[in-house]
Amino acid sequence: MGATAVSPYGVCCNIDGRFPALSPGSIERRGTIDVTLTVCFRMAQLLDGAGKLGWVLLTAALRFVFMVLNNCVAIPSYCLYLLLLQPLRIWDRSMFWHIEGLMFKWMLAMVSSWGWIAGYTVTEWGDDVRPITEEEAMVIVNHQSTGDVCTLMMCLQDKGTVVQKMMWLMDHVFKYTNFGLVSLIHGDFFIRQGKAYRDKQLIYLKDHLDQYYHSRDRKWIVLFPEGGFLRKRRETSQLFAKKHSLPHLNHVTLPRLGATQVILKTLSAQQENGSVGIEAVTANQIGNKRRGLQWVIDVTIAYPKARPMDIQTWIFGYRSPTVTHVHYRMYPIKEVPVEAEALTDWLYQRFVEKEALLTYFYDKGSFPTLDGHKVAVSRDMTLDPVWLCIIQSFAFASGYMWYSVFLYLYCCLF
Repeated sequence: MGATAVSPYGVCCNIDGRFPALSPGSIERRGTIDVTLTVCFRMAQLLDGAGKLGWVLLTAALRFVFMVLNNCVAIPSYCLYLLLLQPLRIWDRSMFWHIEGLMFKWMLAMVSSWGWIAGYTVTEWGDDVRPITEEEAMVIVNHQSTGDVCTLMMCLQDKGTVVQKMMWLMDHVFKYTNFGLVSLIHGDFFIRQGKAYRDKQLIYLKDHLDQYYHSRDRKWIVLFPEGGFLRKRRETSQLFAKKHSLPHLNHVTLPRLGATQVILKTLSAQQENGSVGIEAVTANQIGNKRRGLQWVIDVTIAYPKARPMDIQTWIFGYRSPTVTHVHYRMYPIKEVPVEAEALTDWLYQRFVEKEALLTYFYDKGSFPTLDGHKVAVSRDMTLDPVWLCIIQSFAFASGYMWYSVFLYLYCCLF
């Protein structure tokens, strides 16, 4: 009789690994052990997943509470400080709007900090826009989700005075958000979408620029020429492109002309050749010692695996740390046509280039090299954590101060 050994199941087997005939009880016992091990393994997986889910839910809840408190102290403080400074607005208008711009930049830095803490960072590619931050520019951006605005808030923080002297063109729905009052005071323009409103909105935009852009010393103006989110407009844009023999685009949509043309005509002087340039300025611009728009900055935002970052993710932080990639390309204003047909062609070409950039990025994980460069150069955009802490501390200290003031007044009156 051959030698035997004990198998992992507690059943004797031959030394060569062959099992002898098993009794019904042995088979049943081995099956029970298999089931038990499988159940234990799956329970361990479930517990591990439940632990991770619990941690995500806890951090999301804490982040949401912090965001609510942040808004409750920062936004009222911003409004009350400006109300207190109204005499300065009469005495020295430029100083008033300079202070307002600083506080506006701090407000946007607080929003940026929500993503920064969660590990949502930005890597920049293409042209370096920092040398032209004190010059006037129109910024055109592709639009994929609500997170695009947060991304711009973050990546423009280290661009000198750009954020504090910037005007945004946003959908009118944003007027009714928690940040709507701040943007309204700052002088941003809320545009209403749809054919029924289009003509009137362009008139309102021109009036708004005439009234607020120069008087508040704005330098950069940001707009999303696509007129809506990619997921909402892609199918309509592709049908329009097919009907008019235009390029088929998947990662962007065909831009709309209206707001872009109004901005160019209002903020830059038109030359005889139908383009705009820095050499010719209006009488109003001469009086204010302004040169008008000097650049168009084409910004392309790309998310890893084409998964856009929305505002909910930015607030709750339930996605793992993510790097958003932002590509810049600068065009001197004299190269930009202003007449409708030529400007339409020029804009379409920019978004065809965006399509190519995004296709390359989703395939290679990086943007292509610039002309004259051997390799693509990227720059990690960083925020100073000490600076962010100071701003947040100032916001909460201001909130406590205003609460104490109103509490004291209430006690005095009642």
